[in-house]
Amino acid sequence: MFESLNAFRLRIKTLLHRRRLERDLRYEMAFHMAMREEQINREGSHDPRASAQRRFGNVTRLQEECREAWTFPSLERWLADIRYAARALRKKPGFTIVAILTLTLGIGANSAVFSAINAVLLRPLPFPNGDRLMILDQYKTKVKNSGNSVAPLRLADWNRLNGTFEALTGYYTEDVSESSGTLPEKITRAWVAPRFFQVWGVPPGFGRSFAPDEERFGGPNATVISDRFWRRRFGSDPDVIGKSLRIAGYTYSIVGIMPASFLFPDHDVDIWCPSPPDAPVAQSRESTWFTVIGRLKPGVTPGKAQADLATVQEQLGKEYPKTDADLAVRIRRLKEVTVGVSGRSLWLLFASVSVLLLIACTNIAALLLARTADREQEISIRLSLGASPTSIVRRLLTEVFLLALAGSVLGLVLAGAASDVLRLLAKNLPRVEEVRLDWTIVTYSLGCAVCATFLCGLFPAIRSVRRTMAGNLASIGRPQTPARPLLQWILVAMQVALSVTLLFGAGLLLRSFQELGRVSAGFDPSHVLTFRISASWAETTDLTALRRRLEGILDSLRTMPGIEDGATSLVPPGVPWQLQGQLKLVEGAADPNRKIIANTRIVSAGYFATMRIPVLSGEPCREGATTPTAVVNRSFADTYLPASSAIGYHVDVVPPNPFFKPAEILGIVADAREEGLSREPMPMIYRCDSAPNPTPLFLVRTSGDPLAPAETIRRKIHEIEPQRSVYDVVPLEDRLDETFAENRLRTILLSFFALTALSLACIGVYGTLSYFVNMRRREIALRIAIGELRKEIASRFLLQGLRVCLLGTLAGMFLAVAAGRGLSTVLYGVSSVDPLTIGGVMLIMLAAGGLSSLLPAIRAARMQPMQLLRDE
Repeated sequence: MFESLNAFRLRIKTLLHRRRLERDLRYEMAFHMAMREEQINREGSHDPRASAQRRFGNVTRLQEECREAWTFPSLERWLADIRYAARALRKKPGFTIVAILTLTLGIGANSAVFSAINAVLLRPLPFPNGDRLMILDQYKTKVKNSGNSVAPLRLADWNRLNGTFEALTGYYTEDVSESSGTLPEKITRAWVAPRFFQVWGVPPGFGRSFAPDEERFGGPNATVISDRFWRRRFGSDPDVIGKSLRIAGYTYSIVGIMPASFLFPDHDVDIWCPSPPDAPVAQSRESTWFTVIGRLKPGVTPGKAQADLATVQEQLGKEYPKTDADLAVRIRRLKEVTVGVSGRSLWLLFASVSVLLLIACTNIAALLLARTADREQEISIRLSLGASPTSIVRRLLTEVFLLALAGSVLGLVLAGAASDVLRLLAKNLPRVEEVRLDWTIVTYSLGCAVCATFLCGLFPAIRSVRRTMAGNLASIGRPQTPARPLLQWILVAMQVALSVTLLFGAGLLLRSFQELGRVSAGFDPSHVLTFRISASWAETTDLTALRRRLEGILDSLRTMPGIEDGATSLVPPGVPWQLQGQLKLVEGAADPNRKIIANTRIVSAGYFATMRIPVLSGEPCREGATTPTAVVNRSFADTYLPASSAIGYHVDVVPPNPFFKPAEILGIVADAREEGLSREPMPMIYRCDSAPNPTPLFLVRTSGDPLAPAETIRRKIHEIEPQRSVYDVVPLEDRLDETFAENRLRTILLSFFALTALSLACIGVYGTLSYFVNMRRREIALRIAIGELRKEIASRFLLQGLRVCLLGTLAGMFLAVAAGRGLSTVLYGVSSVDPLTIGGVMLIMLAAGGLSSLLPAIRAARMQPMQLLRDE
């Protein structure tokens, strides 16, 4: 053991002092040779030097044996292979640059998309044991799409009775004004239930969390602030603990600061305040406002927790039959809810960049086949001198590995820049702020380099040593056309086929966008400015005063110059909301076989005039209505009341809800795509109410640029409500544009990948055809010399390139049609086998292939036979 350790130390020392040891080895060998020569000279030999060399043996072999004793032979061979590969690549700078750039595009794009997949889909949530965090919903078993907020009393019961969660907590958010500064500032506050920070497993970075007396009704007002708010509002002052904030007329003492990594429950939350479970407003089991988060106990599965909570809720249903009998509990992993449907787009992009990487590897493989064909004479000489086929393959693979490694390093630089672009393009992508380069991405990139080495280089390397030594030596001095050029063309056709697949996918998405641009929304989003005004949920305890305040603000806005009309809405028009439920007509007997299912929008008077939605019959929402009223769209009237006018009927929700009393239908309006431009209009009921929550969305129609009166509106609101702030000021067209962010991201990136793939395929066609032109230059010169027309030579090579492109295109269309089916769920107005897209892709591919083949064909036709034959 000690001998092995000493030998290892000697080898390490050798690596550090190689030159000195080599010099000592030469001196030692020369000394022993001189001693042997002197001994033989004393014996009287007539040629002592020759005799000494014969007795001493091969000096070079002895030196190699000595080196093997104090070096790492495998490492030596590997370093020698690297030096040889570097010299070989340096001799062909054009090939090296093209190969590295090709792999940089393939590996860089692949690594960038994988960084997004790793951050969004693969990496656990940034909390201790984040896989144990669950989101819990309550829903009514007899009502489709019923609400999922939970009452504080029910949350306390779940905490008390369950046996599978360490703890449960809840939260809800609101936008309020912080007025301790010179001007009121809008901030987002989260009201949190007890055990909030315990469930997340993240304590405050500075200070503490809430004390028990601060979580009781009437206790001290305390708040924990976010790291972002601490840096923005207090300039990272370390003495901020104990200072006060003035929020919605109340003073709160700062007791803690959360770390910068804490981004939940919502990324824009500025402060957290305790929601006292013993508050009078929290004592009704019908008052539901908490989003509930739970942390499972170690070893408990979501299925077991679901069964446990179902049993708990069943007990509560028996204890409180009026409010809990028809309620059930749904448990989902928080990560799955956070990611949502974004995984589909990311996996689609990853499949696209994987195809792009495969095209890059195929391109490099075709170039390597041509390169090894040029080096067959060199390889034959090495084989004839005793080199083993394995060593030849190893050295050729080392060259490819150096190319792939350089491509990976540059690809990581490209991936870093692409990650920044991705965060800019996909602001609404969940967890997008976590997308970054880390050791996982570096490891993945190096793995891509290894895979690319074998995909690109293994077959060309093995094929190069299979040629017989005699056949290759016989060809010295003569350029030879490869015996099997079909292989290179198959690789080129593969590139074309894969490029066609990406082009077809990008074409379908572009066509889908084109069709969406032709859709009539049913409302006019131009010249409409949207904004919100800070408020507190506490104001909903007096809805009459809240309505009066909101209607007064609207009346003041309508008198401003440049403002044509104004209204409020719970959500922007054209933005999916999916508040769908069952309704019933108060008049007449209900048909048990026909349920009335409709979406609900809550809007104020003036909404239809502001959005320019035509009123077909009756009247729109009234100003100052004292009884609940509503307006329905044409689809609702035609679907559920086709034989009579809908005006005058009263609709009620099923089951009855104290917050939504029966409303009288005042009128019928035209259909509008309220749930998104990509969705057909559906039965819709507009409930007339200016105060569904304290911070509805204000919509004002302007006579010109919607952003022009924004500052005037801010000043006007400040005059009316000096303690409130105006925020989220965005033109309606921009809000609608945000709804297509994910679709736009898919389209932009897939189009970029498709164009990159098209470029690589063109490089493959150009490079392969140029190589064959170069290898057949003697034949071309002879043909020209004996009278063949130059245009016939050009057309022959041009048709050869076009023929391969056509075959690759036809093969690619079969792949593209199969891939198009996977895109069918994200397309609008376009079939997955759209003939216009198919024709356009084929035309683009053939045109690009023809242009790529044209230059080598022209170069072949312009050869000067006399000069070429004289050179030969």
